[in-house]
Amino acid sequence: MTDNEKILNVEAHGAPTNLKKSDFYYDLPEELIAQTPAEPRDSSRMLVYDRAQDRAEHKIFRDIKEYLRTGDVLVVNNTKVLPARLFAHTEHGGRVEVLLLKRISALKWEVLVKPGKKCRPGTRLEVDEKLSLTVESVTDSGERIVNFECDGVFEEALARVGSMPLPPYIHEKLKDKNRYQTVYAKTDGSAAAPTAGLHFTPALLQEIKDMGVEIAEVLLHVGLGTFRPVKEEAITDHKMHSEYYEVGAKAADIISRAKREGRRVIAVGTTSVRTLESVARDDGTIEPCRGNTSIFIYPPYKFKCVDALITNFHLPESTLIMLVAAMTGREKILELYKTAVENRYRFFSFGDCMFIC
Repeated sequence: MTDNEKILNVEAHGAPTNLKKSDFYYDLPEELIAQTPAEPRDSSRMLVYDRAQDRAEHKIFRDIKEYLRTGDVLVVNNTKVLPARLFAHTEHGGRVEVLLLKRISALKWEVLVKPGKKCRPGTRLEVDEKLSLTVESVTDSGERIVNFECDGVFEEALARVGSMPLPPYIHEKLKDKNRYQTVYAKTDGSAAAPTAGLHFTPALLQEIKDMGVEIAEVLLHVGLGTFRPVKEEAITDHKMHSEYYEVGAKAADIISRAKREGRRVIAVGTTSVRTLESVARDDGTIEPCRGNTSIFIYPPYKFKCVDALITNFHLPESTLIMLVAAMTGREKILELYKTAVENRYRFFSFGDCMFIC
């Protein structure tokens, strides 16, 4: 990023609405929550919804090629999940779980700790003989700001002692930690995977490129706020979490040319949507920029940049299903989710997906 590139802090963005949290509830049998990823990646199922035709089809993810066309732009989030779950102990031997949320500086992090009562300001925690941390302060929402002390390179220490921070609804141990990374993951910084991208394989991406589809890479570091429930009944009272993003010159050029020429911009995942809609001008074009976004998208919302979306199935009453509902309409997304349940689709991070076009 250069000095003259735009740095933004985008706040929540939605239209006035009377919608409530309960308006986004649906029944999900627990056995439909995917515990393991599909093998191979592109063998997951895909519910395709054509908005213009109001038509749904049941496909396999590798069939995505049937719905793409020359000139389309696929926008992917190239963030990489950190092995962000650490186990430490206090000087009295108490065990503490530490989850890295957001990097503030080289060795200063915002983290989530359990149990919190053991981690007041000034508390020192030891992970192993080469990695320790001290609690500096407590945020208004209960997270801790901590300073790490590391004998060696911090990232190497994390790789040695950290584990993947799988969502709480996944109970099975992940055999291959790379299966919680997209094949195009590049930049360390996420506490959770941009899961819509987990369905792509290198071979499928190459076939898509060979069709004349352009790939644009943006960055948004996914925080655990993604999984936090909406507690307020009126959704406009919900305070959205903030996440760091970057859009480089190459991606901005690819996306802006597509918008000017009337070609489709297809977001891979809600994180790509949040990035694009945070930075796009009214005509959908984008300039290189970076910053923090707390954008909150829910119905009714007029998308400036995104024309279509690849996305997994999301938790009831979550900000993510609200975002997807902004593209389809609330009643339609609940109808589609009911169809997915009836057809035994697999849900959430390791589950199947939708293509909304």
